[in-house]
Amino acid sequence: MREKLRALVQSRQWEITIISIIVLNAVTLGLETSETVVTAFGGILTAIDHTVLAIFVAEIAVRIYAYGLGFFRRPWSLFDFIVVTIALLPAAGGLSVLRALRILRVLRLISSVPSLQRVVGGLINALPGMGSIVLLMTLVFYVFSVMATNLYGAAFPEWFGSLGASAYTLFQIMTLESWSMGIVRPVMEAFPFAWIFFLPFILATAFTVLNLFIGIIVSAMQEEHDHIAEADRQAIHDETGLVLQEVKALRVEVAALREEVRGKDGATG
Repeated sequence: MREKLRALVQSRQWEITIISIIVLNAVTLGLETSETVVTAFGGILTAIDHTVLAIFVAEIAVRIYAYGLGFFRRPWSLFDFIVVTIALLPAAGGLSVLRALRILRVLRLISSVPSLQRVVGGLINALPGMGSIVLLMTLVFYVFSVMATNLYGAAFPEWFGSLGASAYTLFQIMTLESWSMGIVRPVMEAFPFAWIFFLPFILATAFTVLNLFIGIIVSAMQEEHDHIAEADRQAIHDETGLVLQEVKALRVEVAALREEVRGKDGATG
C-alpha cells in the first residue's frame, strides 16, 4: 500500500495537480486583498480557501503515511509541513497576524518544482561565502559612516547627523538611487571636494563588494548544477551496470541451455 502511495505522490500527474492548486490558492489570496472582490465574491473565496487548505492537509497526511518517519528527514517535506501547520493555527485574537501568513502557502511552489529547488539550494550553499562578504560590507559601512558623520554631520544633520543616519544615507548612495543630484551634489555645494569621499565609497561598494555577492551566488549555482549532473551521471552508470549484469546473467543462462540441448542431442544420437 505504501509503495503505491509513494508512486502516486511522485507521479507527474500528482505534481501538476498540487502546483495547480497552489497557483489557484495564490490567486484567491491576492483577490482577497480587494474590498470590491471580497464584497462580491467573499463567500466563494472563503470556500475555495478552506477547500485548498483541506487538500493540503490531506496531501501532507498521505505523504506522511507513505514515507513514515522518513518524511520528516526530507528538508522540503518538512518545509511543506511547517507551512501547512501555520495555516491551521487560529487566525483570531492575538494570532490575527497569522492570517497574513496564509500567503506562505504559495512558497510550496518551490518544493513542488525541481528547478526552483535547485535555485534555492544554490542560494543556501552560497550563504557561508556571503557571510564573509557581509562582514566586509559591515566594516566598510562602519568606517565610511564614522567618517561621514565627522565630516558632514554638522552641515547636513538629516543625512549625516548620527552614525545610523550616515549608514542609511550611504546605503542609498550604494544603491545609486538619486545619489548624485539628491545627496552628493548638495553636499559638494558646501564641501567642493566631497567627491573624494563619495567616489571611492561607490567604487568599493556598488562596483566591487556587490559584484562579489553575484560571483559567490553564481559559483554556488554552478556547484549545485554540477552536483546534480554528477548524481544523474552516477544514476545512469549504476543503471547501466545493472543492465550489463542482467545481460551477463542471460548469456550464462543461454550458454547453459545450449550445453543442455547439445547434451540431449548427443544422448539421442
